Amino acid sequence: MFVTAGLLAPISADLHISTSAAGQLMTVFALAYAVLSPVLAAVTARLSRKTLLLLAMGVFVVGSTLTALAPTYPLVLLSRVIAAAGAAMFTPTASGVANALTAPERRGRALALVMGGLTVSSAIGVPLGTWLGGAASWRATLWLVAAMGVAGFVGVAAVVPKVVIQTSGRLRERFAPLADRRVLAVLGTQLLMFAGAFTAYTYIGSLFDLPLAAVLWAWGIGGVVGNQLGGRLTDVYGPRRMVLIGLLFSTVFLALIPVANLALPVALVWAFLWGGLGWLVAPAQQFRTVAEVPGNVPIGLGLLSSAQYVGLFVAGITGGAALDAYGRTGVIVLSTAFALLGLLFTLSTYRAAPAPARESVPA
Repeated sequence: MFVTAGLLAPISADLHISTSAAGQLMTVFALAYAVLSPVLAAVTARLSRKTLLLLAMGVFVVGSTLTALAPTYPLVLLSRVIAAAGAAMFTPTASGVANALTAPERRGRALALVMGGLTVSSAIGVPLGTWLGGAASWRATLWLVAAMGVAGFVGVAAVVPKVVIQTSGRLRERFAPLADRRVLAVLGTQLLMFAGAFTAYTYIGSLFDLPLAAVLWAWGIGGVVGNQLGGRLTDVYGPRRMVLIGLLFSTVFLALIPVANLALPVALVWAFLWGGLGWLVAPAQQFRTVAEVPGNVPIGLGLLSSAQYVGLFVAGITGGAALDAYGRTGVIVLSTAFALLGLLFTLSTYRAAPAPARESVPA
């Protein structure tokens, strides 16, 4: 999904559509993911987790291949829905398997390792795909995505053990955690956090006059560092502190986009810090979800992924509208507003755990 952010110009030229219309490839992917994730999780509840991971990766490869072949904009959109179905099955399942295979004291680092796949894809795949799209074609990038999906399929088949996690196949039960205000607070933070970050990221090519691939490299490398550091810091300091720190700095760095655009060295430092401090939140949010629904971890993580992709959907729709109406200034203001709202929402809904009461000692 993310690789299309660096391909908006060649996609719009090839398919004869506007830049904001090309940005809707991410939007359609995100919406399909958010809608399909709980539905497909219910349908596939009885499958072993390894079988489900292989099925998910196979569907993703098919969808990416169809994107590379599709001759028209509507068919490209349809193929992104298929790819999203594969991703919707894969991501929460991978996190659930990591949670099942690790001890509680190492859970933050394990979840960070899974999320590290997402950040490494940003650090390597997005700038590589951006360069390849400019040097060859955006379709060549999608062929590369499909090939990497095949490699992922082989890796899962060879390495991942068989894991059976008890989970409900009833769709109604998959939404049962939404009755808990604490779960809704986690999901609200996830939605607003991703809406803020990816309003800017989706249209980042329109926000900078500098070499885009270099900026994306810096952001992705920072994300890898921040994600891994965030997992360890979550185990040590707890998720609340990491979530608030990440949200605060994300808001500040989004507001500083005009400053970052002044010169390439400034942009590289800005992108690295934004990626690193922003991705501190990812493992902390997963850890927080596991703590809120300890008896329903796969369903909780699935809802977290859905909230994330609803945020990406909001980012694509509203960011495209802001770009068309107000240009890059509108996108920067909107992304910063989403991030600030996420910070304020989290401060008001995520309370610190009360300190344990001390036992009184009789005189």
